Amino acid sequence: INMDFLKRPPIPEDAVQYQLFLVHPDPSDAEAHERVLQQILQNILAEIAPLLVQYIWQHQPFNLRYHPEKGDVPAHLGGVTQFGDNVEDECDVAAVVYYNDGQFLLIEAAEHLPKWLDPDSSENRVFLFRGELHILPNRTRSGEVGWPRNSVPAVGQALEVLHSHSGSCLAEQPIRSALARRLDGYPDKIQQNFHRAHCYVPAGIAVVLSRRPDLIAPAVSAFYLRDPVDLQACRTFRKFPPDTRVLTSLKFTRCLYAQLQQQSFVPDRRSGFTLPTRSHPQYRAHELGMKLAHGFEILCSKSGQSSSEKEASVSSNPLWRGFLDSLRKNGYFKSELEGSVRYKDLMTSAESFFRQCVTSTHRPDIQNPGQEVMNALEDASYSLEELKNQEAHLPPEDSDAWLDISPQELERLLEERGGRGVSDGTRKTPQPDEELQEEEAGYSLIAVTKGMKNFINATSSHEGAEIPRSCLAEPFSFDPDAVTSALDRLLGSNDDELDSDDFEDDDDEKGNDVNDDEEVQNGESQEQTGAEALDNLRKYMDEMDQELQSTNIGKSFTQNNRASNKADASKSSSSATRSELVEDEIQPLDVDLNLVSNLLESLASQAGLAGPASNLLQSLGIHIPPDADQS
Repeated sequence: INMDFLKRPPIPEDAVQYQLFLVHPDPSDAEAHERVLQQILQNILAEIAPLLVQYIWQHQPFNLRYHPEKGDVPAHLGGVTQFGDNVEDECDVAAVVYYNDGQFLLIEAAEHLPKWLDPDSSENRVFLFRGELHILPNRTRSGEVGWPRNSVPAVGQALEVLHSHSGSCLAEQPIRSALARRLDGYPDKIQQNFHRAHCYVPAGIAVVLSRRPDLIAPAVSAFYLRDPVDLQACRTFRKFPPDTRVLTSLKFTRCLYAQLQQQSFVPDRRSGFTLPTRSHPQYRAHELGMKLAHGFEILCSKSGQSSSEKEASVSSNPLWRGFLDSLRKNGYFKSELEGSVRYKDLMTSAESFFRQCVTSTHRPDIQNPGQEVMNALEDASYSLEELKNQEAHLPPEDSDAWLDISPQELERLLEERGGRGVSDGTRKTPQPDEELQEEEAGYSLIAVTKGMKNFINATSSHEGAEIPRSCLAEPFSFDPDAVTSALDRLLGSNDDELDSDDFEDDDDEKGNDVNDDEEVQNGESQEQTGAEALDNLRKYMDEMDQELQSTNIGKSFTQNNRASNKADASKSSSSATRSELVEDEIQPLDVDLNLVSNLLESLASQAGLAGPASNLLQSLGIHIPPDADQS
């Protein structure tokens, strides 16, 4: 048993770990291997810096560093980013992904994965190679490409298989398409995740965020996760007095804006913050600024280091010059004149990104964001009058209509996430008439009964019932061995199960001709025994039906009209014998009718809410339209 997983450091549930390996490194020269990886690291950071320098990470930034060889893991580039509540941060990272329950990059393509692949069997099997998803196949016979399911390959062994048989390891097209849909639009989609809003904040906060817009994330988190002890520092605002408030335009991620907007909060009267009436046109700007000021004050109150401690200058790092040249080549400074205010702000953001991703030798979660706010506040100089003059020239704020989602839009988003009926993420929003037609066309009682029968007949294990895949998606298969085994059990055969030894060449069969007559006699006796067992079973079933006929169990089932009329006619016939009456009264149930009837009753009792019936049908890909009759 491989117990290496017990030695691994735990990874938080809301974290993504990424590792970049050289597919075919030279193990004989470790120093050359390190130089190659360091050069690749510099090239990667220079390439992604224009995208990520001003990105606002929810909890931890992207941090890619060199890791030397350790155990059976070769030297590589890697890092960990904790994304908190904003799962969009996770999509900005492309590499081998680990969750708290093991390696699992394929959650977006779960509907298309082979059955043998799960979080336990996917360790060191899933890679992004040359821009495509690769999965080491399950090797069942010697000589096949891949790795056995019941063992975990070392990273070096997996890379060797990937290098030698990359074509065989390429994931199936449906799996790659599902993953591509999730990442469609990136990295351009990063800009769509931002939201600009006007806020009345103390002047110090406005200046700090103009130089370090990424510090808005820890401030929002501090307010969002506040406790009564944290609010004690907000009774008197020492760092950010409310009488210096100015109107400014701030950039949030949509997740941060939603967290700040959705919480109701009344400030302490001793704090000096007062809000206008809700009908005031600037009420939302005052409320957002008040909440943000509380978050920054909480951060600064938790700053334990002395403000005299300064971070080392990045100019002393030999990688800084090449990193800065790459930023200029990629147009990061946007033709700003060197020495201008905007140029200085961009330079400050670049230095912060370089410290976090290159020079930092400790974990990002140990950094003190409150101290970073204090350092930025001390280094900044501002004029309150100048900030007030800029209020008339602010860019318009973005609409937050995206916070309000209609039921139809929510259903469309759920279908996209579930991969049902949506070919890509650019599907237009249908009109109400179109939606009604789609619902009526997609809803079929036949589909309900067929889906339920497939579910009942599907296989299950200790992990639970497996949702059956579409019958049209899988070709018909016939297993003669399974049919033979089923017939043997039905006929009462006591012979051992058939194996490969029963199908040897003709020479072995000739040696068994002496026992043919005995086998024929045994077969006839077994068939006779099986027939007698079936007759006895039918008698038991008939007697049980007669006993149940005198109870009220039959009334709990729905009978179709044809069966009911036939039963009434049989009862009224005076010439019928008792056995004929019983035979007529015991009519076979319409299973489909009772199934649909019970499901509809269960759906009606849910009153439009989530419940077992709707959840089961949706997992089977059956969408039930809402009840138009509200009475």
